[in-house]
Amino acid sequence: MNQAPEGKEAANNKTGKRRRVLFIAEAVSLAHVARPAVLAQALDPEQYTVCLACDPRFDALFTELPFERRSIYSISTQSFLAALAKGSPIYTTSTLRRYVRDDLELLRAWSPDLVVGDFRLSLAVSARAAGIPYLTITNAYWSPYARQRYPIPEHVMARLVGVDLAQALFRLVRPLIFAAHTIPMNRVRKEWGQPLLGTDLRRVYTDADHTLYADVPGFIETAGMPDDHHHFLGPVLWSPPQAFPDWWNEVRNDRPIIYVTPGSSGDSRLLTNVLQALAGLPVEVMVATAGQSSAAPVPANVHSADYLPGMQAAARADLVICNGGSPTTQQALAAGTPVLGICSNLDQYLNMQAVATTGAGMMLRAGKASVGAVRAAVERLLADPSCQEAAQRMADRYRVYDANQRFSSIVEQLLPVTGGTAATGGELA
Repeated sequence: MNQAPEGKEAANNKTGKRRRVLFIAEAVSLAHVARPAVLAQALDPEQYTVCLACDPRFDALFTELPFERRSIYSISTQSFLAALAKGSPIYTTSTLRRYVRDDLELLRAWSPDLVVGDFRLSLAVSARAAGIPYLTITNAYWSPYARQRYPIPEHVMARLVGVDLAQALFRLVRPLIFAAHTIPMNRVRKEWGQPLLGTDLRRVYTDADHTLYADVPGFIETAGMPDDHHHFLGPVLWSPPQAFPDWWNEVRNDRPIIYVTPGSSGDSRLLTNVLQALAGLPVEVMVATAGQSSAAPVPANVHSADYLPGMQAAARADLVICNGGSPTTQQALAAGTPVLGICSNLDQYLNMQAVATTGAGMMLRAGKASVGAVRAAVERLLADPSCQEAAQRMADRYRVYDANQRFSSIVEQLLPVTGGTAATGGELA
């Protein structure tokens, strides 16, 4: 996977004509790899030498990136999802120590002028230890300046005592849960002689010299956010470079089209329920299974493939059904298409809570997503023109925010191509 610069590019690196930008993606989900891959391509190759480092588990979807690639270890997706399901800290102290060591080895070997991470929390320690300016890509619902409710995710407590009581208990203990999740990072920071981040998990998730939100302003209510090092990029849109399947032109256009994708971290049991719910409706269904399979026979109105060009699928659809995560909901809203999000983890709940507030979608709890509940939600969303109108308003807002252009502008101001040194603060346009 390692590819050394050669020829003219190597000569430019030696003379300092190009600034070096290293992207490190935490490959616990596809989204955290896709966003850096998109933004890395936004930088002018005549001015910047770029490298993307991540675990190779999603390499098959990124075969044509026009820059250097390197491998770096990430915990498995299964370990990540298991921690989310139990509500336990995602990273242990020992894992974060290893991440810092791995980061520093790569930083020393590649010598970047700037490092950009996506959920690579260890970079808050390693980039500072190496004296390299650090940018992190995240979502605004994880900002310490966000003002919002915190729905209880799919947790055993919700199943044991019911959602209402579990939500009341979660409201009381949520600060303590967040505090427990900060302990491993604060231990590692202390070992490196760096200031502790306190007990708010959102600070751990967003700490950087510059924090980049892959959202539009106003999607999440915020208060007191500093604009000198917190920046809204707008949605970072990506879909796999897939050819259209053979059945693409066979999908009927004389009735509503629904695009279903459980995502790389979806639950195959939910996919089965969704397809059963849609089987009896007068709709056409396009499914991107991400390698999952339904336990039940595939209904006659369903067309499936492992992956689909998601932005085109969302644009063709009248409704998108997904796990509620930001990548697919942003594809849908960019196309002006309403969303039904069937949520499991807190990240998905926070995102879909905001989508529902705009009127452009509806949220279902995964634990309550029976065949009947899914069918009722689909019928309601298809029959309500206000959802389509709200989704179109979001599409209009998205068009104002070009994430690639905004990211390039930030990097250009931090890394002047001719003269100057990298900055870690100050006013950015």
